[in-house]
Amino acid sequence: MKNHKLEKFATMLVHATSNRVGPIASAVVPSAAFGYESATEAEGIFDGSVQKPLYARVGNPTNAKLEQALSQMEGGAGAVVTSSGMGALSLACFALLQAGDEVLCIGGFFGGTYTLVSQTLSRFGVKSSFCRGDELEYMEEKLRSGVKLVIFESVGNPSLTLPDMGRIIELCNEHSVISLVDNTTTPLIVRPLDLGADIVMHSTTKNISGFAGPLGGAIIFRSVDEQNDKLHNQKYASLHKFIKKAGKNAFMPIFKKRALRDIGMSASALSSHLTLLGLETLALRIDRINSSTLHVAKMLHGKMPDDIQIIHPSLPSNRYHKIYKRDYLDGCGPLIGIECKTKQKAFALLDNLKLSIQTANIGDNRTLALHMASTIYSDFDDEQKSYLGVTDGLIRVSIGLEDPDAIVEDFLQASKGRE
Repeated sequence: MKNHKLEKFATMLVHATSNRVGPIASAVVPSAAFGYESATEAEGIFDGSVQKPLYARVGNPTNAKLEQALSQMEGGAGAVVTSSGMGALSLACFALLQAGDEVLCIGGFFGGTYTLVSQTLSRFGVKSSFCRGDELEYMEEKLRSGVKLVIFESVGNPSLTLPDMGRIIELCNEHSVISLVDNTTTPLIVRPLDLGADIVMHSTTKNISGFAGPLGGAIIFRSVDEQNDKLHNQKYASLHKFIKKAGKNAFMPIFKKRALRDIGMSASALSSHLTLLGLETLALRIDRINSSTLHVAKMLHGKMPDDIQIIHPSLPSNRYHKIYKRDYLDGCGPLIGIECKTKQKAFALLDNLKLSIQTANIGDNRTLALHMASTIYSDFDDEQKSYLGVTDGLIRVSIGLEDPDAIVEDFLQASKGRE
């Protein structure tokens, strides 16, 4: 059966990433500086009244093309691309927060997100709290206490926890708290801005590019209501001047002037160009990979040895299956968890794989696998790993474009040759 939603995105993305007149492919503009026609034009560019390139640290034409395409993809009012996914999250945090503020993180998290919030931001006086997606009472208590930013992932990486996105976003809006959703795992199949979220972020290195080439990130944001918006709340007083000056487009100068200009997590033109090439085919790849992920999870669940557990929300035994059936009708991304109980058994399975590649990436055109506890989470203590869903035997798998039956066969043969 055709997925008409993804077919619609395929049409949109092919045209959003290219040009109808002149060079059809997006142009690479590898210039750090741009000449201004006159002193008057220079003044207008710097005050925002003239929409021309200022300096590549705050954007260039190639980056702008990618930003426009990503904004259209997510249904946003604008976007800012960055040098990496962590650069995108840092951009949002440093633009919106200051010493004394608090961030609430909900659900499972990528290790870099956890350390940015709990360690790096704390060095600058920003407090952080963490809770599970089902701890609604604690969540509301924190939101009432003056939290300024809520961060959660559309799908926990690597835990595969599924948040009740609609309810979390509803609570954030009730308490006038900015919500940021990391949608890296589920582009196109989840649209957080449509649910009322304020900001969406991506590591474009992953699904959006798809081929493990360009490093990049992006934040996409909604428009601001000039009369009745949560940003008018007194706790966001430091941002009010941007609403006064930029109106509905206030998020753009908030991000560019309060973070990108001064900290410089800027995307390169070449990386943005390569990301645009991947973005053209995103809808086709997402359709196949999500279909293959469901097939692989189902087949491995029934055929792997008894001491190996397959973790995926599509399986009826999974604790998030109810949310999956309700909110993730088109799948929940390329990830599958394989619980081998011990590090030794996980290593043996990984080293017997013939098709899958061991690497620290996800959302690739190729199937990837990695032991979590000994790599990305090797510096985390037991309590932190427990919260993030990382065990000694957990393997994270990211399904690629290969024949799904070949992927299944690779893991089956690897599991039988562990001893």
